[in-house]
Amino acid sequence: MLTLSRILLPVDFSERSVGAVRYGKILRDRFRSELTLVHVLPPPHYEFGALEIGGTMLSELYSTRAAQVEKDLESFAAEQLPGLDVKCVVLQGDPAERIVSYAQSDDSSLIMMPTHGYGPFRRLILGSNTAKVLHDADCPVWTGVHIQEIPQVEPVSIRRIVCALDLGPQSSKALEWAAGVQGQFGAALWIVHAIVGAPPRPADSAETDWRLRLEDAAREEIRRLQERTGVKAEVAIEAGDPPKVVCAAAERLSADLLVIGRGSARGVFGRLQINAYAIIRQSPCPVVSV
Repeated sequence: MLTLSRILLPVDFSERSVGAVRYGKILRDRFRSELTLVHVLPPPHYEFGALEIGGTMLSELYSTRAAQVEKDLESFAAEQLPGLDVKCVVLQGDPAERIVSYAQSDDSSLIMMPTHGYGPFRRLILGSNTAKVLHDADCPVWTGVHIQEIPQVEPVSIRRIVCALDLGPQSSKALEWAAGVQGQFGAALWIVHAIVGAPPRPADSAETDWRLRLEDAAREEIRRLQERTGVKAEVAIEAGDPPKVVCAAAERLSADLLVIGRGSARGVFGRLQINAYAIIRQSPCPVVSV
C-alpha cells in the first residue's frame, strides 16, 4: 500500500508554485500527509553579489532578507492553504542540494518540483534546480510541466493515470506507485510501453512479423509484472520513440498524471535514462519519476 507520510514542496512564489501547491493539497488530503513548504535562500554572493558592501553590512542585509522570506512563506501558506497545518521551512545555500539533503534527513516520501519554461520553449527547457533534484533525490519526484496554466475555477483532480514502463528493474515500483495513487483517487490506470527499434509502420511482412514478436514478448512481460504486483490496468504497446509514444498516449488518454521509473540509486535508470527528461519536458500532464 502506497504511503505518502511526508510531502516536500519547494516554493519560489511563482504561479508554478501556486499550481504545485494545489496538487500537493489533494495528495495531502488523500494520503493524510505532512506537507512541508520550503524556500531556499541562495548564498549572500548570489543575493547581493553586485553590491560593494562590507562583510558586516552584507550579513545584516542577508539576515533581514531571510527574516522577510520567512514571513513571505508563512503568508504564502496562509493564502494558498488556509486553515491547514503546514510546516514552513527556509533553508540557505544551493537550492537543489539543500532540497535533496532536507528530503533525505526528513525522510520525505515525495518531492514536488514545478518545472520551468513557457510556451513552445517548455519542451526545450528544464530548470537546472529541477534537473539536479531529479538526478540526486532518493525519493520519487513530481514535476509539473503544465501547471503554469493554473485552473481558475475547477479544482485539480486525478482521474486518469498513465504508467510508462520500460520493463527495466524499476518497473515494479513505478507500477505499484501508480496503482497506489489510482486506489486513493478511484482513477483509471493504463500501462504504456514503447517498443524501441521496431518500425511503427512495417514496410514488409518480415518487419511485421518482427514487430509482432517484440510486441508479444513485451505483452507477456507486462502480464507477468501485473501478476507479481497484483495491479490490473489496460495495456497499450506501440513502436516508436519512447518520449513521443508515452506523451502521445498521455495526451490521447487525457491523463492527469504520468508515472515513469527511476533507479533506487541516484539518477534515472533503464531505457528511460536517455528519455526521461524528454518525457518530462513534453508531457501534457504532471510526471512522477519513481
